[in-house]
Amino acid sequence: MDGVLVVDKPSGPTSHDVVAHARRSLGVRRVGHIGTLDPIATGVLPLVVGRATRLASLLSAGRKTYDGGILLGVSTDTYDATGTVTADARDRMGTGLVKAPDRQVLEEAVQAFVGTRAQQPPPFSAKKIHGVRAYKLARRNQAVAPDPVDVTVHAIDVLEVDGVRVRCRVTCDTGFYMRAFAHELGAALGCGACLETLRRERNGAFDLSAAVPLDELAERGPAVADRMVPLDELLPEVPRVVLTEHGARRARHGNDLTAADVISSSAGWTAGDATFGPALAKLYSGDGTLIAIAKAGTARLLHPTIVLV
Repeated sequence: MDGVLVVDKPSGPTSHDVVAHARRSLGVRRVGHIGTLDPIATGVLPLVVGRATRLASLLSAGRKTYDGGILLGVSTDTYDATGTVTADARDRMGTGLVKAPDRQVLEEAVQAFVGTRAQQPPPFSAKKIHGVRAYKLARRNQAVAPDPVDVTVHAIDVLEVDGVRVRCRVTCDTGFYMRAFAHELGAALGCGACLETLRRERNGAFDLSAAVPLDELAERGPAVADRMVPLDELLPEVPRVVLTEHGARRARHGNDLTAADVISSSAGWTAGDATFGPALAKLYSGDGTLIAIAKAGTARLLHPTIVLV
């Protein structure tokens, strides 16, 4: 049972809770997740199972798409609706003291967040401050100000405006906090805001079309493996290199390989090239077993960096 199982996470459980649930339902110990979702969030949570856990660092890359519900006029200490309210301006909206923004104002405001810019993570986050998780410090009522980090947003679309509630679809890279976006948007509008709902529609190569509801995982148990993305189908953009028997033995032990160890390769890989192809390659034995992920080195060498067998 090796591959990725995409779970449609419900609101409530943590990402760790879903992993524990999957371990019990599948009867497999080696299960992890790609891209943490807050308890309030729903949607795409890819689980790496078996040997696929070794590929988690590579699979976590890629764009994310979120459908976020933002509540205008309310600020909280966690930047979402689960936190303690620190300011509430809803009763003053429309009186002239605090203006409820219309759709045009919102569409103009969100565009300021598109591109690459510095974003300060929420105080209640997993970012470390002097080696301590920010949320642990925040729970002790200590002042928390995680260092800003550069994040990239590719697109923001305003989907719906209903009074003080706004829905936005955001396409971004890893590291972007939707809670911080809601908080910063509220500050930019002058009314405050927090994240009320969040649904992740895509995480890299995985989207809702292949997602399994958590209750289906509980009901079907190991039979849900038929919904799993097999190991061989992961990282389809990485070129495939088939090794000789001698090369396969070397790869299994993490030893460097040369052009003499290669039987064939997919487009972009030519054993005689001085550069020996692109940066990464999936290494296969002659019987079609995925053995390792390798990086191309100098002097026509391949360095196995993740061994799967």
